Amino acid sequence: MGIYSKDLRARAVEAVERGVPRRDVVGAFSISLTTLKRWLRRRRAGEDLSPRFSTGRKRRILATVEEKRMLWSQLEENDDATLQSHCETRGEKTGVRVSVSAMSRAIRQKLGWTYKKRRWRPPSGTRRKEEIFGSG
Repeated sequence: MGIYSKDLRARAVEAVERGVPRRDVVGAFSISLTTLKRWLRRRRAGEDLSPRFSTGRKRRILATVEEKRMLWSQLEENDDATLQSHCETRGEKTGVRVSVSAMSRAIRQKLGWTYKKRRWRPPSGTRRKEEIFGSG
């Protein structure tokens, strides 16, 4: 879902205020009915129709270089451990629990490790440890 411009929002709301049926406005501007209703509610409340900043979700795993290094060493020590045990070990060390899917995604995407033959394998020589952590 993209962020709609303030101009598009204003034109859609003004079209409804001129008497154009909401379904026609939704089709003409390619927006959902729920989005249009939210913009109308904001206009009635006197709020600005400008897009707001997205707060997004805070990263809970591998947010810092120290966390990356900690997980890297954990993988090197126990490359045949299960994802569940990696989650539990990280939870004990940091006090923050993460799901198995988040741990798997972090190991694969952020560190570049692969799971082959029931063991976690570090990335190949083309993607070295120094590239992941910066200068090393």
